[in-house]
Amino acid sequence: MSLLSTLRARAAVVPTRIVDAGFALLCYVLMAISVGAHTETQPLSLLLIAVATLPLIWRRRWPLPVTAVCGVGTVSLTLLDRLGDLPYSQLVATYTLAAFSGPLARLLGVAGTVIGIGVSFIGHQEKLVQLPIVALLFIGAYALGTATRARHDRIALLEERNRRHAEEREAAAARERERIARDMHDILAHSISLIAVQAEAGPVLVRADPARAERVFDTIGETARETLTQLRRTLGILRGEAGSRAPQPDLDGLAALAERAREAGLAVAVEERGDKRPLPPELGLAAYRVVQESLTNVVRHARAKRVWIRLDWAPDQLGVEVRDDGRGPGGAKPGGGHGIMGMHERVGAVGGALRTGPGPGGAGFQVTATLPASLDKDQVRG
Repeated sequence: MSLLSTLRARAAVVPTRIVDAGFALLCYVLMAISVGAHTETQPLSLLLIAVATLPLIWRRRWPLPVTAVCGVGTVSLTLLDRLGDLPYSQLVATYTLAAFSGPLARLLGVAGTVIGIGVSFIGHQEKLVQLPIVALLFIGAYALGTATRARHDRIALLEERNRRHAEEREAAAARERERIARDMHDILAHSISLIAVQAEAGPVLVRADPARAERVFDTIGETARETLTQLRRTLGILRGEAGSRAPQPDLDGLAALAERAREAGLAVAVEERGDKRPLPPELGLAAYRVVQESLTNVVRHARAKRVWIRLDWAPDQLGVEVRDDGRGPGGAKPGGGHGIMGMHERVGAVGGALRTGPGPGGAGFQVTATLPASLDKDQVRG
């Protein structure tokens, strides 16, 4: 606990103790006046009144012991016929017991109060007419304490609910930040890698193949414009702009993705098996990003010449496979970025699984994602 929190807690305790001391003093004065109005005030009476009232200073901390001690003092005054009008302190103790004690303490307190009332009326047959009034007073004090406890429980429940909601909002915000970071990484890493490769090849192609060089520079421009569009959309989410989430890339953009990779010098083959069908936006985006990030890694690290992209459509799932003929897992630079980790997070967020490793026979590198065919909103984790 911080120093500021400790000071605040102590500041909250001090007024409570002052209030309880005030209650104890008020009950002492009232009972002393009441005793003095009926009998001659004696030191023993003042001592028993102190026993019946002063423990109220600690009533919130130890409600059951305080109720018991106050009860001993009150019953003693009653047996000596020096109680006066009302058992003020015992009513306050009963209220406190109902408001701040647990079930067992309340049960013991009620039993002790009933016994104390019974002992107080033994040998005072002339006062039995007051028993219903006394019982109603104690029942009323206990009911008020029960209502206070219920209110405290409701407040605690609302505070706990608010705390959980705040944690859920923080977790949702963290997941959104992670999702945006993945999107930014995928967009920038893929586009800048392609632009860099094509820009490096541009001067050579200008001399050797001007027509192809023109296409390469056109592709650079298109890639840059598309990157800016996607960045504006992603940053729009941060600013809370309406419609920033749509439209997101999906498998319909796979052909353009493959074509840009071809312009970067890769021989890309795309194959689909099974019956293609529409996917929920989250799944379509996850599949697109897996292919995009895989192609980015091929361009940046693999030194590959060929890439094979395959989609396997099954009734209950979609398989996405990207394989190259490059240097394989050992060819990647140490600490070479967060691309594979981001793919694992993205696929896992929609309930899928991702495997990465050497291609068939240990040649090249292969990324295989298995995605569900449908998606529950509760499944999406960010």
